[in-house]
Amino acid sequence: MPDDDPKVMSLEASGTRNRHPERIRSRRFQDGGFFDPRDLLQVRYEMVRSTGNAPLAAVAAEFGVSVPTCVRIRRNFREGGLQALVPRRRGPRRAHKVSDEILDFIAAFRSEHGPVGARRLVPVIEERFGVSLHSRSINKALERQRSKKTPRPRPGPFKSRRP
Repeated sequence: MPDDDPKVMSLEASGTRNRHPERIRSRRFQDGGFFDPRDLLQVRYEMVRSTGNAPLAAVAAEFGVSVPTCVRIRRNFREGGLQALVPRRRGPRRAHKVSDEILDFIAAFRSEHGPVGARRLVPVIEERFGVSLHSRSINKALERQRSKKTPRPRPGPFKSRRP
């Protein structure tokens, strides 16, 4: 089916689009009926249901994943239910290279040398800490630090609608 299909667009928006529907060999997903091999959540759920009846290697091959992936998905479902089958975002969850120590160093360096841009800080930080950073990473970390220090306006007391 084309990528402009509303269901594909919905799956893409929710992060549950199966990137490799052609790998699914389960008969349930071949007839084009209710079961859709493009729906990753549905594929994972049916895979978990199938693990009780057959060897893991056979189930993994039927659903186009490795045995360790099959084991992980089954464990996630057992521990977290259906919600645990929704794929999580990969990669770092936060700025893991720009530590508080580096931010303190930047503040001290700027107080000593005046307003220094992130591009000029990159080689200084690399020499001092042995960490290779991009200037944008430094700017984003400094923006996060500024936003934490700036308090948000608090809402005033709620007024009663009663006279």
